[in-house]
Amino acid sequence: MANYKQADYEALRRRCVELKQTGWKQADIARAFGLTPAWVSQTLKTFRQQGESGLTTGKRTGAPPRLMMEQLDQLTTELTKGAGHHGFSGQVWTRLRINQVIDKLFGVSYDPSQIGRLLKKVGWSRQKPARQARQQDPQAVANWQEERLPALKKSQR
Repeated sequence: MANYKQADYEALRRRCVELKQTGWKQADIARAFGLTPAWVSQTLKTFRQQGESGLTTGKRTGAPPRLMMEQLDQLTTELTKGAGHHGFSGQVWTRLRINQVIDKLFGVSYDPSQIGRLLKKVGWSRQKPARQARQQDPQAVANWQEERLPALKKSQR
């Protein structure tokens, strides 16, 4: 396809429709402008379905958001209460857990792969939990390694 700027496409779409209305074939229109026949076909189909409004250049929007900003604010408030507050064991939030909270609060379910994108939108970042629990007692670990671990190793022999 030829290198057209985004602003040129609206005029190009209008010209394709004009030429088609004067009897040009789609293949000839595509060849004249260096376009693919599929592009011309799609342009003409859009014109038939939507009329003049289908030819205008506009930002293509995706699906509307399932949660409004106020709901996202409410979600972050709930998440700061901790996973235990919502009935989960431990305080680690996972995408699946967050999705369950969203479903419970708002009746909306996301694919777990999209939870990170949703949280990034409100300024949260993905973090890995520390390997060692903060509440772990170093003295108790040392005692266990000195007393209990050797006994376990001996009993395995």
